Amino acid sequence: MSGFEYGMADFQAVAAGAAVLASGGGGSYQDALAILQQLADSGWNGTVAVQDYDGATNGCVLAIIGSPDAADNLTLANVANAIRNTITVLEASTGFSLGCVIPVEIGPINSLVPLIAAALSNGKLWVVNGDGAGRAVPELPQTTFGGSPDLAPGPCALASDEAAASAVESAVLNASSAAKVETLAGGVVAGFGGYSGIALWPSNAGNGYALSGNYIAGTLTQARALGQLLLNAATPPTTAEVAFAIAAITGRAATATVTNFYITAVTQSTSSASLDSGIIRLDIAPVPSDSTQTHYLYNLNENLILYSISSAAPNTLAPDSICYYSESTGRGFSNASDDLAAYFNAATGKSTGNTVSVIEVTAASQLYKSPGVVASFAGLLRHMGYAGAMPAA
Repeated sequence: MSGFEYGMADFQAVAAGAAVLASGGGGSYQDALAILQQLADSGWNGTVAVQDYDGATNGCVLAIIGSPDAADNLTLANVANAIRNTITVLEASTGFSLGCVIPVEIGPINSLVPLIAAALSNGKLWVVNGDGAGRAVPELPQTTFGGSPDLAPGPCALASDEAAASAVESAVLNASSAAKVETLAGGVVAGFGGYSGIALWPSNAGNGYALSGNYIAGTLTQARALGQLLLNAATPPTTAEVAFAIAAITGRAATATVTNFYITAVTQSTSSASLDSGIIRLDIAPVPSDSTQTHYLYNLNENLILYSISSAAPNTLAPDSICYYSESTGRGFSNASDDLAAYFNAATGKSTGNTVSVIEVTAASQLYKSPGVVASFAGLLRHMGYAGAMPAA
């Protein structure tokens, strides 16, 4: 069983790589940078064990769920409190003490949440090297966890980020499917203010340690490797170079579909289920009236559809990833408002002049093959107005 020890530099690399691979979701990269700086300022300089699941340790999926904009300006205290409160509720509900945690998805925040949980656990927790999607996803059913008949989603613990135990709001959900848990969780998260800690899909002796075989392995090390490339580059790599690196690191096809365009319009709103929905306009020129090529990105937290106005069919559809990268900054980013601010000035309604590229990354084969996952993505796309054919594995 392969294992690694991740310290602060590795956490930073994971966040940078995840900011590209997450397909526009998984939390704000700017918040991730601030949280990691606060962790460093706290004096933490240890390491966290990251390894494959051993099929013998009590574990669960651990994340922050809800609207990225509702969770804007997350601090280390917010994350640490939400982690502590959520784990406490889950352990009380299952009767099992946790020994390991795994990310729900790839994301600047959600790849870090289990790492931070382990860093603050005084050696109690280690982190499973993987996640449930190989990208970020809008809802729980779009994961390999949700597609497993052996890994029940509940008990699912949700908890707010209050520091005082007496002030913590929490809920324990039990339902037969990830889709039903998602529906219930949407109302709870909205009641908490738009985001929450979440711990679910417990894996323990009661279900034969059912996490085994039901996650996409190696994705933390993949995010770390891509992040190292970006952070160590003397000058920002080209979009083509980043696409080549993604393919080499992940073993999944990666193609630059939009290179050095400008974000010229952003429309975002938050639903009652704490999902941010939006449309991002990309033009070949910083002023739309000067543009000869235009693309639109549709998102539900994460990017789900990319199409060109000159094309009859979408360029890219989820579950394939639609990943942001900028040659101007040398970084990826998310659809959270503070991340988009480097590329689009919301006050003026104009591009900042920093260019944006989009890289299509084929979904991990395990995601395509997990029962119900493609159908779940198709349901989201239908709600967005797309009723055409879905991509095939």
